[in-house]
Amino acid sequence: MLESFESYRPYLFSIAYRMLGSVMDAEDMVQETYLRYQTTPPETIRSLKAYLTTILMRLCMDQLQLARRTREVYVGPWLPEPIITATASESADPQERVDTEESISLAFLVLLEQLQPFERAVFLLREVFEYEYAEIAIMLGKSEAACRRSFSRAKQHLREHRPRFPASPQTHRQLLSGYFQAVQGGEMTTLTNLLSEGVALWADAGGKIKQAALRPIVGRDAVARFSLGTMRFLPEDYRVELAEVNGQAAVIIRTDGQALLVLTIEVEAEQIQAIRIIANPEKLARI
Repeated sequence: MLESFESYRPYLFSIAYRMLGSVMDAEDMVQETYLRYQTTPPETIRSLKAYLTTILMRLCMDQLQLARRTREVYVGPWLPEPIITATASESADPQERVDTEESISLAFLVLLEQLQPFERAVFLLREVFEYEYAEIAIMLGKSEAACRRSFSRAKQHLREHRPRFPASPQTHRQLLSGYFQAVQGGEMTTLTNLLSEGVALWADAGGKIKQAALRPIVGRDAVARFSLGTMRFLPEDYRVELAEVNGQAAVIIRTDGQALLVLTIEVEAEQIQAIRIIANPEKLARI
């Protein structure tokens, strides 16, 4: 295959999105990478892929620093921007498919937010994109030792906060469907049975929807009551769609063709332990 910038665009977007958790920012960083590539004499580029990855990663780390300052004044909880992901073909390597889906899940992107930009970059390049430490060190302009230390710290942090007993896709989908059916039917007992004792719910509306909770809601009873209470704010003609969002089953609620919210769950030990609702219209424009 003839190498060109366009042949690497999907790959570059996949890195940028995992770095930034924002489709718009990721697209901007990919475009900025293209503009810089355009001004570089071709004979000075030894490996196009490594060159483009280096530019992109450094742009993303700078952008992440700026984004963090913006997120400090964000109204209510901040969640990554969701993306529709097509179901991978059955011919794809099953383990590779699982790894890809997990590395793009909203739960995983939320955990990545807790890392420093450099740690996040090293972790993604090593764990998800499988670069050697020597390559990562050159790309990020740091020593191999510094990259190894950052990777170790990031891996430890993620290990401590990831579910120890993640659910199968089938169980995940069943619990999601069960949760929404219980909410629609006003079935408090059924609903509480699906939730873990320490379940938490985050709603990201960016201050644009007055009914949205501005803080995380924690605990089985509080989350169940909030879930049931939100139903009365939906328009009468709302439509429920089960779709694959960020590699996992999710509920999308639409009216007049517009997405009102995306709801995802995180499951452990066959109970729902986290619910994330994205209702900020700016983050739903592509859904």
